[in-house]
Amino acid sequence: MKKYLSFLPLLAAFLLIAWPASTPAADVKIGVIYPMSGPIAQAGLDDRHAIELAQEIINTGKYKNLNLPLAKSGGGLPNLGGAKIVITFADHQGKPDLGLSEAERLITQEKVVALLGCYNSNVTETASMVAERMKMPFFNPESSSPRLTRRGFKWFFRSSPHDETFSEAMFKCLVDLEKKRGAKFKSIAVAYEDSLYGKDSSRIEKELAQKAGYTVVADIPYRRSATSLTSEVQKLKAANADVFFPTSYASDAILLLKTSKDLDYNPAVIMAQNSGHTDPSFIEAVGKDADGIASRSEFSLDLAAHKPLVKEVNDLFKQRSGRDFSGTCARAFVGFFVLADAINRAGSTSPEAIREALVKTNIPADQLITPWRGVKFDETGQNILGDAIVIQWQGGKSYTVWPFNLATKDLIFPIPKWSERK
Repeated sequence: MKKYLSFLPLLAAFLLIAWPASTPAADVKIGVIYPMSGPIAQAGLDDRHAIELAQEIINTGKYKNLNLPLAKSGGGLPNLGGAKIVITFADHQGKPDLGLSEAERLITQEKVVALLGCYNSNVTETASMVAERMKMPFFNPESSSPRLTRRGFKWFFRSSPHDETFSEAMFKCLVDLEKKRGAKFKSIAVAYEDSLYGKDSSRIEKELAQKAGYTVVADIPYRRSATSLTSEVQKLKAANADVFFPTSYASDAILLLKTSKDLDYNPAVIMAQNSGHTDPSFIEAVGKDADGIASRSEFSLDLAAHKPLVKEVNDLFKQRSGRDFSGTCARAFVGFFVLADAINRAGSTSPEAIREALVKTNIPADQLITPWRGVKFDETGQNILGDAIVIQWQGGKSYTVWPFNLATKDLIFPIPKWSERK
């Protein structure tokens, strides 16, 4: 017996070397689908930078000064033993069928625990159908078609407001502008790209115009990524509406503005549906020609006057990307934190556990860089605490102009005609 007992200290030492006291937590893999090539690639590339920044903040624990979900956790997801988040990106190129196939690949081959994307509403629609069928959480930070959360889906969640909330804000801004400036608007014109995003946006704008007593004098769809918008702008000029509502992605917004300048189209108010008219590539292409264009938005850098977190995070984003946050990538940044927070609270990578955690989400306003009251989902998966602002390009920069209590600049009205600009 003594012979065998003499080996026990050696055996114990061997076991301590062979088996560590704890096994490192497994990585948590999230699939992210965005357009990273094609005509709207810049939006997807900016979203990628935003999401990689969020990943770094969560995984490293180096940014405990930031009042963001999980920033103070010390690195990784604490309820999963400090597990790190790994991101697998996919490029849908703006194509709904590719978004669908990439969603299926990420679930079946990459074994992700959740999906996030896809910027374009029509791509989000198809990709999320795959997730619903395969019972996989699908988180959407920015697609704005209202019908995405009206399909009766169980696995779909959206943190951003949708086009009805945004459009209502645009019309409230017009009403407040009428009161403040003694103006009276009687007619509107709408022009929109012909995918789900544009069709839904224009439908809502026309419904709200009717309720407000405005006459729709021009209703002009155009093919997305059009090579000419001369005919459309000629129709807009002939209609001579008091307010012009465009819904465009970046390349179309650039072409629309350049054509308007060439044809001397001078609406007194332009109220854009975000996207292309707030994309950084838009202002890089047109510069001060954008001055006077207003847009609904969910983010503006000048909100830092009310929320210092905006500047703190934007400084980090600019170091990484060389660009400032836009509304689109700001929403992607917020959305990634909301999803990561839910996975951590689930304490599991089980899809059902993550879904249940998303249902119980309740993130306060002070942990967001967007001007929302928080993030809390209704039974459809829609955030019920999201709000909109209106920004306007002035001097080649965007400023908050509505609500007036948050405004850092007065809204320019009417927009100076092309012949009056310097």
